[in-house]
Amino acid sequence: EVQLVESGGGLVQPGGSLKLSCAASGFTFSTRAMTWVRQVPGKGPDWVSTIGPAGLSPTYADSVKGRFTISRDNAKNTLYLQLNSLKVEDTAMYYCARTVDCRGGYCSVRGQGTQVTVSS
Repeated sequence: EVQLVESGGGLVQPGGSLKLSCAASGFTFSTRAMTWVRQVPGKGPDWVSTIGPAGLSPTYADSVKGRFTISRDNAKNTLYLQLNSLKVEDTAMYYCARTVDCRGGYCSVRGQGTQVTVSS
């Protein structure tokens, strides 16, 4: 069974930083591309970033490009998302998922999420 557990969210002021983590189990993590998506209440989920199995070829939504960095540690079965220069509009629940389970921001299997709130 695929299990994904996100952590690292919190309340931060505009311009601040956070690092999200996603602990993965139940599948061979090192062979799967991984994705971060985010969602605010009342709206559909948005794709944020994807990274290849070996940590190569990261891609980003235009809204976060240059501010967020996706990475992974295959030895620890963990996916990361470094969030810098945070804006109020980055406030959302952030989820990780296997890319194969996602169509855009819609992922059939994802973790419980971690809340990021950007506010002064």
